[in-house]
Amino acid sequence: MTRPTVLLLASLLSVIPGSAVARGPRVFKVCNRRAGPCGPGGGIRSVSSALKRAKPGDWVLISPCPADASLQDLTARNGIEVFKASSVSIENLTVCNYLANYGDGGNEIWWNGGDGSGTIGMGSYSGAFLTATSMFYQAPDAPMAMYGLFVSNARGPGSITDSYASNMGDSDFYVGACPDCNAVLSRVHAQNSSLGYSGTNAGGHLILEDSEWDQNKAGIVPSSLNNDDAPPPQNGQCPGGTGSCTIFRRNHVHDNNNPNVPAAGISGEAPVGTGIEIVGGMFDTIEDNVVENQGAWGIVTHDFPDTETPPPIAHCEGGIQSGPVCLFEAKGNVTTGNLLQNNGFFGNPTNGDLANESSSTPRNCFYGNMDPGGLTSEPPMIETVDGPPCDQMGVGSGSLAAQLVCASGIGPCPPGSSYPQPTQVQMLPLAPQTPMPDPCAGVPKNRWCPYTGPHS
Repeated sequence: MTRPTVLLLASLLSVIPGSAVARGPRVFKVCNRRAGPCGPGGGIRSVSSALKRAKPGDWVLISPCPADASLQDLTARNGIEVFKASSVSIENLTVCNYLANYGDGGNEIWWNGGDGSGTIGMGSYSGAFLTATSMFYQAPDAPMAMYGLFVSNARGPGSITDSYASNMGDSDFYVGACPDCNAVLSRVHAQNSSLGYSGTNAGGHLILEDSEWDQNKAGIVPSSLNNDDAPPPQNGQCPGGTGSCTIFRRNHVHDNNNPNVPAAGISGEAPVGTGIEIVGGMFDTIEDNVVENQGAWGIVTHDFPDTETPPPIAHCEGGIQSGPVCLFEAKGNVTTGNLLQNNGFFGNPTNGDLANESSSTPRNCFYGNMDPGGLTSEPPMIETVDGPPCDQMGVGSGSLAAQLVCASGIGPCPPGSSYPQPTQVQMLPLAPQTPMPDPCAGVPKNRWCPYTGPHS
């Protein structure tokens, strides 16, 4: 059984569903001579031409060449979209400046299993050594890049590693619309976006680990929404079991206090200064992270009243329907073993290391967390009042709800409260990223990758 792998050298891409093949894999080389010199033997002029010829098991290589930084127009486009094609690998690629316009486009790299369908339409996928960014921003109502690395409606197994994204109106990394995502994000870095990670209605087997999230408006934000990422809710329970399989662990979450990021839609309403925010999600585990320098809250859990008009595929599953509002309770989330420090310096009531708004059952449970300067929380003494036993009703905090509304900018602030407001959006320059150690490893012998022996 062979799996398709599409590798793009220095710039890289891949797209082909996998199946058994009798012949050996072929290699298609892509080189745009107008952008720079080609490698030995030349190549096909466009990626699309190579992909039309490729079959399962084949490779597509893109020659290193200078990027064309000119913005031709503001037409809505996606950079690379893998549409309902399982077993597609994308590696060693930089994609930038693909913009959304009126809800279309704006995804730099997208594994799309059927966005807006309410069903799973794709299996396995992988991405490594990828960079997604944008250098274009004009105005809040103008076209902008929305998602860096985006996965929707996929059952996995999926893996995204050693990758970077920045300057997105929604989120740098997104996994959504998968009740059992069977996905791992590891060693990624997210900066200067509304959200570092967004995970709408994404649960089951899902891990974010060993990654860095900084300079965003908010860092890691899983959420339940009654929208086209159906079905809700965001549920971290192990399928068929009672434990938690959605885990956020060993991440460095810091300095997400930036109001001057590209912002669009509901993600643009994230509460500025928040490290990890559970928005109406349930049964997630937040463990062994370092969360520091967050002006509002280090880690916060809260219910979410979704007031949007849902599409026909969304029916408030897992929520409580009350008139036009679908209320998603945050419940059963466990926050443990985290190191927190220098959080809450905006100085508003409830700001601090840990916070829980919900009084749900089972409670959002906090224990074993540490701040060298003394743990701060809302409600006070959170590890006592909202600690073990974790199957009890939560205490919650009404004053925290008012502060979350204030920090999000969606309602009036309590007297004396204030949070940083946007002034001028600043796009973060793209810094050099760690290159793929050996982009020719595993590639069938060809004139661009002539050596197929062992690699040390």
